Amino acid sequence: MTRTLAIIKPDAVFSGKVGAIIDHLLREEFSLLGLRMTRLNRAQAEAFYAVHSERPFFPSLVSFMTSGPVVVLALEGESAVPRLREVIGATDPQEAEEGTIRALHAKSKERNAIHASDSDRNAAVEIGFFFSESELLAL
Repeated sequence: MTRTLAIIKPDAVFSGKVGAIIDHLLREEFSLLGLRMTRLNRAQAEAFYAVHSERPFFPSLVSFMTSGPVVVLALEGESAVPRLREVIGATDPQEAEEGTIRALHAKSKERNAIHASDSDRNAAVEIGFFFSESELLAL
């Protein structure tokens, strides 16, 4: 079993999709280790997405991620990182496979409902950004 991080983004929170997304993840056999609703400030969003700081979309990404509350999830499962990325689908919901979270719940490439870690290394860093080890609880 490995761990990964997901963030239900402001667009999905605003549109009432949190329960459906969490249910989808649980049906895909992820275990929920930690859950937190929070609102990122600019410094937190810039730090979390620092890897993208030189990209042209960085300012709009930070603005979007600070526009409202997010739900942060620490998850565990078999091959958690690649499996979660498969379950959420392509960044652009128009390209996402039918039945994926983004195909079902995302509005656009920029407002795509959910973030997922892209590697085991980044998953560990990202989980640590939001949770201490003592906050992670297996059910």
